[in-house]
Amino acid sequence: MTEVHRGGCLCGDVRYLVRGLPLPRDALVCHCKSCQRRTGSAFAIEVFFSSENVEFTGAQPRVFEQRSDESGRWLRQQFCSRCGTSVGMTAERRPGQQAISGGTFDDPDWFVIDRHIWTKSKVHWVEIPAGAEHT
Repeated sequence: MTEVHRGGCLCGDVRYLVRGLPLPRDALVCHCKSCQRRTGSAFAIEVFFSSENVEFTGAQPRVFEQRSDESGRWLRQQFCSRCGTSVGMTAERRPGQQAISGGTFDDPDWFVIDRHIWTKSKVHWVEIPAGAEHT
């Protein structure tokens, strides 16, 4: 039987379910400046799935598209129009994939972080765990 995990935004309007496990090496912490700004935190926790394994079951999230200053590729951030919670994203560089914001799972302890990316932008007081893969 396929694993199913559920989650949603702070107010409960946007809900989702995911089937199966994250894509290999794709439960990650991103330390880029864009993720810091869009989450209002030091980093973002993104868990990537094949798009076909993600279903939004409540209100559909709103979408804001931005283009990377470095690559010029688009990133579509998905958030609740009522409470503003960032619930996920899609990226031009990852066709057919859907990221879910790790902290929005009803049980955020079920997945394991595989790696840390954009660590050159991390804030000085964040420590990367010893032995963690990072770029």
